Amino acid sequence: MVKTIRETGGPRHVAIIMDGNGRWATQRGRPRLFGHHAGAKRVREVVEACPDLGVKYLTIFAFSTENWKRTQTEVAGLMSLFRRYITQEAKALKRENVRVRFIGDRVKLDDKLVTLMDELELMTADCSGVNLTIALNYGGRDEVARATRRLAHDVAAGKLRPEDVGEETLPKYLDTYVLPDPDLVIRTSGEARISNFLLWQSAYAEYEFVDTLWPDFNAAELARLVQGYGARDRRYGAVKA
Repeated sequence: MVKTIRETGGPRHVAIIMDGNGRWATQRGRPRLFGHHAGAKRVREVVEACPDLGVKYLTIFAFSTENWKRTQTEVAGLMSLFRRYITQEAKALKRENVRVRFIGDRVKLDDKLVTLMDELELMTADCSGVNLTIALNYGGRDEVARATRRLAHDVAAGKLRPEDVGEETLPKYLDTYVLPDPDLVIRTSGEARISNFLLWQSAYAEYEFVDTLWPDFNAAELARLVQGYGARDRRYGAVKA
């Protein structure tokens, strides 16, 4: 399968909206946080599957700028889960040669979590395997607004002329400036919306909306979606001669 995927031009960058943890837990009569813990365990399997599928970049949506609207108990539980995940997985990620980055606004996150994020990024900075990007307190509109402010400051400071600002300028100010745009965006749980995720970057991404709840998503399903991507005809607005 790996050879076939690579020969058909599989996605280099896959982004995933990991949805359905709460419903998965509710179906089992358990609290929502039980589902979030199950979903966190699923991340490792998906990361480990990427090299054999030819996926060099994986971006996962862990917590959005809108998720602060959830109950205080759930938000606190999620923040604790993020701290625990980083602490428990750091050595394994380093050992598996995974380069970790975080995107999103860190201002609202607690200091301990931000310190752990910084340490994990530094620890894996020399890793050359899969590039795992975790979107934490991330929103696409918020990202564009923050990028625009930084761009405006550079214009005001004379570092950039207004007439030089074009379509290729703004991406240099985005959180993802060192990453290629996603080729394939997957959303689990049966919802068919993009939920403010990588709005600028996904302009030409292929989308897959699957019914599987995130804690049930596995390497085999990822492989199926990657295989399907390779069979698509991507023309980027052009037509074949």
